[in-house]
Amino acid sequence: MTAAGLAAMLPRSRCTIRLVESDEIGIVGVGEATLPPIKNFNDSIGIDEADMMRATNATFKLGIDFVDWGFEGSSYVHPFGIHGAADSGHRFHHQWLRSRAAGRDWSVEDFSFAIAAARANRFAFPASNKQAINSTFAYAYHFDASLYSKYLRRISEPRGVSRIEGKVRDIEQDPESGDIRALVMESGERIAGDFFIDCSGFRSLMLAGKLGVEWEDWSKWLPCDRALPLPTERCGDLTPYTRVIAMKAGWRWRIPLQHRTGNGYVFSSRFIDEDKAREELLQSLDEPTLAEPRLLKFQAGRRLSSWRRNCLAVGLSSGFLEPLESTSIYLIQVAIMHLLPLLPTRRHDQRLVDEFNLRMDVEYERIRDFLILHYHLNSRQDSELWRYCRSMDVPESLERKMHLFRHSGVVPQYKDGLFTPPSWLAVFLGQGLMPEHYNPLTDAMPLEQLLDELGELRADISDRVEEMPRHASILVRYANAAQPSDALLHEAEMRL
Repeated sequence: MTAAGLAAMLPRSRCTIRLVESDEIGIVGVGEATLPPIKNFNDSIGIDEADMMRATNATFKLGIDFVDWGFEGSSYVHPFGIHGAADSGHRFHHQWLRSRAAGRDWSVEDFSFAIAAARANRFAFPASNKQAINSTFAYAYHFDASLYSKYLRRISEPRGVSRIEGKVRDIEQDPESGDIRALVMESGERIAGDFFIDCSGFRSLMLAGKLGVEWEDWSKWLPCDRALPLPTERCGDLTPYTRVIAMKAGWRWRIPLQHRTGNGYVFSSRFIDEDKAREELLQSLDEPTLAEPRLLKFQAGRRLSSWRRNCLAVGLSSGFLEPLESTSIYLIQVAIMHLLPLLPTRRHDQRLVDEFNLRMDVEYERIRDFLILHYHLNSRQDSELWRYCRSMDVPESLERKMHLFRHSGVVPQYKDGLFTPPSWLAVFLGQGLMPEHYNPLTDAMPLEQLLDELGELRADISDRVEEMPRHASILVRYANAAQPSDALLHEAEMRL
């Protein structure tokens, strides 16, 4: 992703891009679910959406379905879109709260177009008319991460990226400045450079291994430290959402792709052993497995700096906050997009370094708080993990957000950072935190008028969703990843 971003957005006269990697070293490759900003990234580097989806066996994603999180038996969707009409703004949930006080037992999910479409297994592209109710959502993708990587390589090399196959044996560092001067390969080849981007995963060979940037451990708030990914055969119906189901010692995911289903169990080794977790995962599956589960070990946290001297870390070499909200690929993307306007010349400028690190601090800390919220805001009594998470001390920044929402329905709003008010609203309400008061400005509208408008909006969403095609059928027409003979046969059937 980093090479593709730089190659697409920088003129070749600006720099030479050399990518060093080894086919012998595997990738984590669990990140199959994405967030809506990935579309912006793909568009900005000139990717054709349908072509990418065919190449990666992708499906569309309208949100994340959380099952049994706040309490056993619960289910809510974190949508990629707003609640309410296109012009509702941030006041909608106060109108909804007022309707509840007036005796209307409407679910807040009834007023989210993205949720209604996801629940109905339907998909269409957002309307271009920004006042229409079917313009009030965005979408992301589920895709095969390893195929996405190969796709980016295919488009990057013609744009000037030089790929060097091999393993790094040593890293040369300037004894006076502390800058990295070159990579020394096992073959003996020496690869010099002015600026180095560390994409070496959890090992963080350059940023941590050579430059010594320390790790900040967040596992006291995010205790899961293991994952068991496992592919199965394709499920019967391709849902346009990721499903995450709470388990006694963590949670498991289900991600539908065109050719298979991604599954996995994220758990805390403090509360369950690896063999038992493997057994629970296998017992939970509905489709035949395509491989054995493989164990991944991690720790939630980040490097204290993502950029030091002439080395910048992207992805896992910078930090990891577990895959609950599909943020890993986003953090790669946002690091690239923050780097581009701050890319240095040969001369070191600490102001650029400080600005980048500040921006990434904001990204990590706001995602951290949002993830902690899922664990901390629960009333489950069935296991030690959930009791621990409910009683643990949380960052003051998150405690403040929860207090404001509980008291007056105030939802976090900020210019920078990933998760917007609809995301916070979905998790607050979905996991059982109900405001004690709504904003009194909502009383300016006569109650009967408010109830009538909400009823009409609810009906309009339902009607528009019914008009949408099934998710699976639009995939066949738009980005069918089937073999050419199958695709041609389908096109013939369509013509008939």
